[in-house]
Amino acid sequence: MKSDNNFFNYSRPHDSGFKHVSGFAEYTDDILEPEGTLFGAIGWSKKANAIIKKIDLNDVRTSEGVVSVVTYSDIPGRNDVGPVFDGDPIFPKKKVEYYGQPLFAVAAKSTELARKAVLKAKIIYIDSKPIVTIKEAIKKNKLLFKVRKIKKGNPLKKIFKSKNYLKGNFTTGSQEHFYLEGQVAFVIPQEDNDLIVYSSTQHPSETQQLIAKMLNQKSNSITVLVRRIGGGFGGKETNFLTSCICALLANKTKSPVKLRLDRDDDIIITGKRHEFYSDYKVGFDDKGKINGLKIKLASKCGMSPDLSLAINERALLHIDNAYFLSDIEVSNYLCKTNTSTSTAFRGFGGNQGMMAIENIIDNISRYLKKDPYEIRKINFYKKKKKNITHYGMRIEDNVINEIFDKLIKKSNYKKRVLKIKNFNSKNKYQKKGIAITPVKFGISFTTIHLNQAGALVHIYTDGSVHLNHGGIEMGQGTHTKIAQLVSNSLGLPFEKVQISATNTSKVPNTSASAASSTTDLNGAATLNAVLKIKTNLEKFIKSKYKIFYSKKPTYNNGYIIFGNKSFKFEKIIKEAYLNRVSLSSSGFYSTPKIKFDKKSFYGRPFYYFCYGAAVSEVTIDTLTGENIVNRVDILHDAGNSINPALELGQIEGGFVQGQGWLTMEEVNWNSNGQITTISPSTYKIPAVSDIPKKFNVEIYKEGINKENVVNKSKTTGEPPLMLAMSVFFAIKDAISSVGNYKVIPILDAPATAEKILMSIKNLKKKL
Repeated sequence: MKSDNNFFNYSRPHDSGFKHVSGFAEYTDDILEPEGTLFGAIGWSKKANAIIKKIDLNDVRTSEGVVSVVTYSDIPGRNDVGPVFDGDPIFPKKKVEYYGQPLFAVAAKSTELARKAVLKAKIIYIDSKPIVTIKEAIKKNKLLFKVRKIKKGNPLKKIFKSKNYLKGNFTTGSQEHFYLEGQVAFVIPQEDNDLIVYSSTQHPSETQQLIAKMLNQKSNSITVLVRRIGGGFGGKETNFLTSCICALLANKTKSPVKLRLDRDDDIIITGKRHEFYSDYKVGFDDKGKINGLKIKLASKCGMSPDLSLAINERALLHIDNAYFLSDIEVSNYLCKTNTSTSTAFRGFGGNQGMMAIENIIDNISRYLKKDPYEIRKINFYKKKKKNITHYGMRIEDNVINEIFDKLIKKSNYKKRVLKIKNFNSKNKYQKKGIAITPVKFGISFTTIHLNQAGALVHIYTDGSVHLNHGGIEMGQGTHTKIAQLVSNSLGLPFEKVQISATNTSKVPNTSASAASSTTDLNGAATLNAVLKIKTNLEKFIKSKYKIFYSKKPTYNNGYIIFGNKSFKFEKIIKEAYLNRVSLSSSGFYSTPKIKFDKKSFYGRPFYYFCYGAAVSEVTIDTLTGENIVNRVDILHDAGNSINPALELGQIEGGFVQGQGWLTMEEVNWNSNGQITTISPSTYKIPAVSDIPKKFNVEIYKEGINKENVVNKSKTTGEPPLMLAMSVFFAIKDAISSVGNYKVIPILDAPATAEKILMSIKNLKKKL
């Protein structure tokens, strides 16, 4: 029987795509409130480093519409939402550690009344000078952990013996998540002090556990549901304050409570991407091959550990990007500052590490007066030799050389370089630049126990399928892709598979939807559940119909086929039910092969790598500092893609978000610790006009995952963001042309108009 199913490599629309664009997609704040629902607001600190001498909330309590006020004294259990380490109090008792730190919350009859009420608090502080920058923290030895040093070979000796030597420093800035749906939670009390929690979170199980600990209850008394979230990018992985405060208000008032942060409050209260500073020394030969590298890498962690240890660890694991480094030493500083706790953000530290080495590669090329692509190729990992990372993992799936070479030809890179140099020689105020950069990004949680997932699958008597898994749909299409996996496995139309909201009472102990592993983990767990049901069905069919066919049956077009015998799926399901055959199963998956010793910094932390490359061409205005991205060409490996349309969307979106991080999204704090970039008027994210004028994106057709991943696919969650490194280095190339490519430009990220102008000014001084 011929199959007309087309489940994979098929550009099926996102399952909620129509709802997204029409406004019918239901997010947490859209859920209809039952009668008596109250609305919350948070009162936060106006100081960054202070002791609370007195806090007077009488005017808050008597404000119009206020039903309840909560502070630290109302918390019956754990007053901390730190996901790994303590240090993130829900409400502090005395010590304030950053401007915007929540101090209390109110529940009122409307959101407007609640927000008005929190402004009436009278607080007296004993103020101290805050630590705001990385350099201040290092100078005062304000570190969250001891300095971590990793070493391979003898880099100092290699640097000393090298013919060429460079030193310098480089900074990549912070970044606001700026998800379309802000932080929001809706909590409905049940009998026996149980709570139903609707939350815009990437981590329902951790939300469940932290609320339970806060209220001194068991986890089974808290049910967290998430149908979808309007973007997360890591900002909703460990930011549990909103859900916990909302649950505390609901528990105290015994009424439903909805808490939605105002956009400004959201930015002020919540954490950002880690700013990183690197100080380096590098030795290399005349061809540009790196012999030895020593780096001091420091990150701005904010007021608490949060996920900083894991994020810095991933930066150390990606300090090589796609390059073989025979001798390297990195000292890592995790700096404590009086700013909101820095947290997960798409790339999770990997991109900051990659930018450090890419800047070094770029500087080497300009020192040697060579095209940067040549220096990159010379230092690439090879197939059979020079394929061991600085942490001891053998790279077995390397395709970066093939992708790089193919993209150079496809983008006409070499001819365009000559045209750009010709353009620059004839234009005084407008200068063009071009760059090609690679991406090698490891996939797996580096915290090993998180590499697991669960699922629950039911087949009903009409042949329809219901599935639930621990992954969060945040726009990336994981629900759509997992439904495709199930429809393919059962040979059913996609429309027969229904995925319900992620629910901690259905699938327990889930990992966060993060590390670009959501579909890999939850898809495999779901297929494990499907396999168990199929095994039950096949045993039943063989027994009832006396089939001795030894091979596994196939599932096509609504039929189960044993050799020359076929059975209509719906009919068999009804028969199986009448014969008391189980048509429901849980599933589980844990990632194999990964084993990494964090103390020795050695082993295999990743199941596989994602590869890609991008060529970007820009024009800068040397009078204003403005930059325009003229053209981008991308070739990215998605393995054997489940859904190319969704993968292309992730590649394009990730690239633009990375472009924003590296060119315009600048987070600023005053010296008193007050964040000043708190809204779209002061913080610029990419708009339609910022998207590349020509945007050529292609999935690497030869791509396939050598590991046993669902459909042999590769994730496109985080890796595409790093493709935007090419935009930054194209800008740097354009600046270099101002000095006729004779001087290495000094440029930190983001390459804002001001920084571009300052870089040009400094460059001219050296001519």
